[in-house]
Amino acid sequence: MSANRPKSGDFRGRYAPEAGSVAAPGSADPADSRSHNPILPRRASLMQEPVLVLNATYEPINVTAVRRAMVLLLKGVAQAEEMHSAEVHSAAHAHRVPSVIRLLAYRHIPQQSRALSRKNILLRDRNTCQFCGGIFPSSELTLDHVVPRSRGGRSSWENLVACCYRCNNSKGDRTPEEAGFKLARRPRPFTLHTSRQLMRLIGHRDERWRKYLFY
Repeated sequence: MSANRPKSGDFRGRYAPEAGSVAAPGSADPADSRSHNPILPRRASLMQEPVLVLNATYEPINVTAVRRAMVLLLKGVAQAEEMHSAEVHSAAHAHRVPSVIRLLAYRHIPQQSRALSRKNILLRDRNTCQFCGGIFPSSELTLDHVVPRSRGGRSSWENLVACCYRCNNSKGDRTPEEAGFKLARRPRPFTLHTSRQLMRLIGHRDERWRKYLFY
C-alpha cells in the first residue's frame, strides 16, 4: 500500500542540512530516461543545479541548489570556493554561479538529521523501485510500506521504500514474500554515510567537487 506524501523538512530557520548531508538539488525531478543517473536533475533551470556545501572545516556536508546556495552567499553565511563560468543577472548586477560553497561558521551535523519524507526516501533509494529495479522520475514513483499498514506496518525509514506504480499495484496489501517480490536491499535510515555516497555519485559530473570528495 502506498504511503501518503509527508511534508519535506527543508531548511527550517537556521541553515541545517535536512539530511545530515545531501539534499536533492532544488525540487527538480531526475531525468525521465531510465538510463540516466537518477541523482542528476534536469538542466532545465540553472538555479536548480547542484552545489556542494562544505562545513567551515572543508568537510562536505550537503548538496543544495544554486538558488539556495546564492541566498547563503548573499546573507554572508557562506563563501564560494569554486565557481561555474555561468552567471545569473539581476536588474543591476551579474553574479557568477557557485559550484562549491563553504559555511563560514562551523555547523555540528548529527549522525542522522534527515526528516522522514517522500523526497528523502526517493533520494536514499536513488529513484529506483526497490522491487523491479527500474529507475524512474519522481512523478512515476510512490512509497510502499514493506509490511502493510493493515498488518501493523509503521511509516518509518525501515518500512518505507521507493516503488513504481506497477509494482505497488501488483503487491497490493501483501508483504513482499506473499507477492513473490524481493527487496533490492533492506531499507535503512538515511545516515551521513549514505549522504556521502550520494555526494560522490553526483561529484562524478563536476570535476570541481573532486578534491573535496575523493581523498
